[in-house]
Amino acid sequence: MRLEEKYKKEIIKKLKDKFGYKNTLEVPRLVKAVINVGVGRSSKEKAFVDGVESNLTRITGQRPVKTLAKKSISAFKIKEGQIVGVAVTLRGKRMYDFIDKLINLSFPRIRDFRGLSEKGIDRTGNFTIGFKEHLAFPEINPQEMEAIHGLEICIATSAKTREEGLELFKLLGFPFKKD
Repeated sequence: MRLEEKYKKEIIKKLKDKFGYKNTLEVPRLVKAVINVGVGRSSKEKAFVDGVESNLTRITGQRPVKTLAKKSISAFKIKEGQIVGVAVTLRGKRMYDFIDKLINLSFPRIRDFRGLSEKGIDRTGNFTIGFKEHLAFPEINPQEMEAIHGLEICIATSAKTREEGLELFKLLGFPFKKD
C-alpha cells in the first residue's frame, strides 16, 4: 500500500484515537517537503552547480530553483545575487512518492544507518534530515558522479506540537533510533 493511501486509511484513525480529534481535518498531515543543497564555496563553479541541479531533478522529478544571496557578507565571501543553494519544494502526490521512496529505498541504502534521531523534529512537528552524501538515492549512479554533495530534507506538517509530529512520522514508517 502506498504512503498516501496508508495515511488516509490507517494513520488518520490511529491519530484520532490517540489525540482525541473529533474532526478529520484536525489530524496532522504532511504539507510539503523541501529538498535543499547549499553550494557554498563551489558556487563560482558553474559545472558543480549544474551537476547539483541535475541530481536534484533526477531525485525529485521536478526542476529545482537556484537560491540567491540576499545581501553581501564579506566574511563568507558572498556577494549579493550570488548563487548559494539549489532547492526543490514538493507537495501533493510527488511529495508522498518522494517520502515513500525515502523511507523504503534511500534509508536502507545508507551505510552504517542505525536510525533517525528524534531531535530532528522541532516544537511544531516539522522534521529535518541531513544527508552527507546524495548517493543514497536510487536514481543516482555513483560511477557517473564527479562531485559528491550533501543535501537537507525538511518535511513540514500541520501538527501543532512536537508529540503530534513525532507520532505522525512514526506511523508513516520513519525508522527512528531505539533509545
